[in-house]
Amino acid sequence: MYVFIIGLLAGIIISLVLVLVFVRPLIKWVFGYITKLIMTESYEENIWEVVTASRRFHPITNVENSLRAESGKTIERPFGTARKFLNFDGLIFTPAQLATLPTSETIYIDTKIVIGPCAKKPLRLDIPILLGAMGYGVGVSEKVRIAMAKGTAAVGTATNTGKGGFLPEDRKNAKYLIIQYGKAKWSKEPEILKQGDAIEIHIGQGAEASAPYEISPEKLKGKSRGIMGLNPSENAVIPSRHKEINHKDDLKPLVKHLREVTGGVPIGVKICAGNKLEEDMESCINAEVDFISIDGGQAGTHGSAPILEDDFGLPTIYALSRAIQYLEKRKVKDKISLLVGGGFFTPGDCFKALALGANAVYMGTAPLWAMNHTQLLKTMPFEPPTQLTFDSGKLKDKFDEEEGAKSLEKFFLSFVDEMKTAVQSLGKTSITEVNTEDLVAIDELTSHITKIPLAYQHNQKTNNRRF
Repeated sequence: MYVFIIGLLAGIIISLVLVLVFVRPLIKWVFGYITKLIMTESYEENIWEVVTASRRFHPITNVENSLRAESGKTIERPFGTARKFLNFDGLIFTPAQLATLPTSETIYIDTKIVIGPCAKKPLRLDIPILLGAMGYGVGVSEKVRIAMAKGTAAVGTATNTGKGGFLPEDRKNAKYLIIQYGKAKWSKEPEILKQGDAIEIHIGQGAEASAPYEISPEKLKGKSRGIMGLNPSENAVIPSRHKEINHKDDLKPLVKHLREVTGGVPIGVKICAGNKLEEDMESCINAEVDFISIDGGQAGTHGSAPILEDDFGLPTIYALSRAIQYLEKRKVKDKISLLVGGGFFTPGDCFKALALGANAVYMGTAPLWAMNHTQLLKTMPFEPPTQLTFDSGKLKDKFDEEEGAKSLEKFFLSFVDEMKTAVQSLGKTSITEVNTEDLVAIDELTSHITKIPLAYQHNQKTNNRRF
């Protein structure tokens, strides 16, 4: 044993000597040679031009331009834009201390919300966060859809079918299911629509606007094609608009029809937030919808053209603020529920959106990554995580739906637990009691957009209210 240890130590010492004697000088020579080339060669022959050129545009742009050069077609980027828009960081909550006392830790904090309060059958959820639309087949796999249904059921919130085909296992495992009434031909039968706890008419979304979408048979295979009623060689086509809507006034009869078919569940509309937001919302109000889902420019997607993700759609905080102000102006804020999504990744951002006036927040990208959790190790480092979750993914069969459902459940529980703590710290007992008077803005732009007073100015109105 001692001989082995001595031999091992001797080997280590000899190796270090060899490194010092031979390798170090070699490294020094190579470094010196390369440095001299960089410092002496003319620019047209100098590798350093790669560094100076890359400073002119982001590495993302460089890679995507290479993908364009390879395909000659529109490329599709998963998850959404990488642009940095104004977000909710400019808002801060005012803690309860003496002027307003914090809520005792023994008092129950209510997180329940209602979507479509004027509907015959309002949708009542246990938490104010919903899972965003991720369609089966056109987006995620069957296993992921089942995990979504089970995870949301465990915490008493809703999942959304998205633009894909209706998966019966979705309804079987979900407690609350929002069926998206898409622009494609599939999943519109009355027997399917009647299974929804709410219907969301898809008009547009943040990362795709209202652009048409087409999926080839090579990218859409298996069970999902049958559910969508596609022939083996048929492309899955999602048009730019509904065949029933050729004028803005055509939305009203569609809403009425869906309400009659479903027996009174909330009927809503999902739109991408553009600069004609108020005009779009007016059409929804005239159509007598029960809720409006607004998707901001930071929204995610299965895959969309970078130009749609980066250069279309208002930032979420702009859209939310304008939407709330318009509903209040039209005096329908208490009648029509407002759902908002697009770039929500933290409990704080969700809580601020609720305080500004949203009735619920829907999230997609963050929960999807949370569902993967340590299952990412099944793909990394040689494959992207989407290969595990997307229906076209090579490793989708390796996704564990039970593990994914449990991770999603814990994700939502953790989010809501933090928001409960925030409610207590504001001296309140229900998440629906939180409002704009609990906020201050720390920069002038955020204050101007949201109409929240600046933190460096004493808010006399709030002061009088509390004393």
